[in-house]
Amino acid sequence: MALQQIIEQAWENRDLLKEQHTIEAVRAVIEELDKGRLRVAEPAGNDWKVNEWVKKAVLMYFPIQAMKTIEVGPFEFHDKIALKTNYAQLGVRVVPHAVARYGAFLAKGVIMMPSYVNIGAYVDEGTMVDTWATVGSCAQVGKHVHLSGGVGLGGVLEPVQAAPTIIEDGAFIGSRSILVEGCRIGKEAVIGAGVTITGSSKIIDVTGSEPKEYRGYVPPRAVVIPGSYTKKFPAGDFQVPCALIIGQRKESTDLKTSLNEALRENAVAV
Repeated sequence: MALQQIIEQAWENRDLLKEQHTIEAVRAVIEELDKGRLRVAEPAGNDWKVNEWVKKAVLMYFPIQAMKTIEVGPFEFHDKIALKTNYAQLGVRVVPHAVARYGAFLAKGVIMMPSYVNIGAYVDEGTMVDTWATVGSCAQVGKHVHLSGGVGLGGVLEPVQAAPTIIEDGAFIGSRSILVEGCRIGKEAVIGAGVTITGSSKIIDVTGSEPKEYRGYVPPRAVVIPGSYTKKFPAGDFQVPCALIIGQRKESTDLKTSLNEALRENAVAV
């Protein structure tokens, strides 16, 4: 609570960022994020709670940090934020050229193929961050998630009240999918390749006799593929992207198999 009070005061009066106790408080918050003891967002029953003051601390971390050169063997970076270290101690596998920034939390058993995890992100145990996948600032990724090659999880720092992108436990995210603007993917959901979901995207369940629509939220165990719907504009009717729920993940099959079975059942190729 003491940290939160200092952060809130500095947010309202940026002159306080010149004072040492404020600087130490901001850096303490980033350290807590880095160790996973504090999160930008956390589960709250069946929903999620955004800790706005933590996002404020992340935003105020940048102006108190000086630019410096970071040398890693033959590689050189020039930035305000250090790279994450001590992977062996953390129990995290990091394949060259994977990069995570200080202030991002990686739990034991996380595997990072050549990929990127930004400050404020939380990646829980056993999750695979596959090649060229990006976990944006403050994104929340659950346990045993698979982020396939080229997946983009959007970052969100401003506005501070905005929810980050949230991927719940056991989800499978297909290659080149883009999940941004505070969308939420439910537990064990299966997202097919190339699906784009924002916080306002239409997600239409077409498995019943009538379509059922969600906005920016994929229910648990849903199997999702790219789709489109017709929207009227002054210039005429045009197709607008959406996502389609075409099935449910089966208890007897793993994530990839569930996706393939749902595609076959619906005679859909993606």
